[in-house]
Amino acid sequence: MSTVVISDLHLGARSGVDVLRTERARAALLTAVDGADELIVAGDLLELRDGPVDEALGAARPLLEQLGEAMGGRRVVLVPGNHDHHLLSAWRAERPRELGAEQLIEPERASPHAGRIAGWLEPAQCVVSYPGLWVDDDVYVTHGHYLDRHITVPALEPLALRVAERLLRRRGDQLAGVDGYEAVVAPVYAAAFELAQSAPEPAGEGGSGPATLSARAYRALARDGAGSRPLRHRLAGRVGLPALVAALNAAGLGPLRAELSGPRMRRSALEAMGEVVDRLGVPARQVVFGHTHRAGPLADDDRGEWVAPNGARLHNCGSWVRERFLGGQVPQRSPYRAGVAVRLEPGREPRLCHLLDEAVPRAVSGRSPA
Repeated sequence: MSTVVISDLHLGARSGVDVLRTERARAALLTAVDGADELIVAGDLLELRDGPVDEALGAARPLLEQLGEAMGGRRVVLVPGNHDHHLLSAWRAERPRELGAEQLIEPERASPHAGRIAGWLEPAQCVVSYPGLWVDDDVYVTHGHYLDRHITVPALEPLALRVAERLLRRRGDQLAGVDGYEAVVAPVYAAAFELAQSAPEPAGEGGSGPATLSARAYRALARDGAGSRPLRHRLAGRVGLPALVAALNAAGLGPLRAELSGPRMRRSALEAMGEVVDRLGVPARQVVFGHTHRAGPLADDDRGEWVAPNGARLHNCGSWVRERFLGGQVPQRSPYRAGVAVRLEPGREPRLCHLLDEAVPRAVSGRSPA
């Protein structure tokens, strides 16, 4: 059985960064899934942080209908992430306690919006699974948004989660397992979604949502390519950011680190994902996730970094959005370049493919700056 895993499509992003609005990108994806027995969309199928949900759904519908036709009667699994957590709105209202690592949910029970998506995906068989999916006894797929609870990189959403966790612990909540993660993340995600429903039309390309603001901050403060940054950005990175991080750590919102280089961001995300795998007790040999938009492991990566404390090997299926920081200015070399998928086949290691490279698809090779 062959499975294709993709993540972070962010369909309907007002900033225009979702590459699947182009015919070339759609053709590459449809070619890749043509021979697959199953397609897993591991989170952030939709961008529901930029504007009203119906706007994102309308933008996503043409691709979803094409995917449904390409998959025929085969299965498409939706694993919601942080940007499309609202696809679980109805299920969250009635969900059982003591959640496991996999809950299979009929789309209509997940939410009316998930039900509409399932209709557009016909004749493919659509199911929702949360917070992840067991592909077999050894391979587990999840979005990876739980890692924000542990990441040491200072960013808006992880900080909001730290505040929520601190308030819940003061109330006496234990916050263990999937239930604990959901108790922390669900209120933050719900607030971000509600804010987006009344967001005004953007004045121009670029967007103004939390994710966009974080990306702009990374571009301004990151050390990579520091020589080309304006003086005020370099001063903010060398003086302002360390002072802010020190204040946040002193306030009990750490541990946070003031370094925003590509290698530090990669290692922080992998360490945090390893913490999630360990806390959830996921007994997998291979764990595939997305969320960070940084594909890997790439050819020059230290494979030792891509191992969780329990020995599981980590694989990130990247994203389908254009990133412009940490090497993004050189798309063919950036570890953040769009159009990545992971192919799973029985008895083989997960295989990372860049579907938008000149050879479509092929295993990833070449140098990676971060």
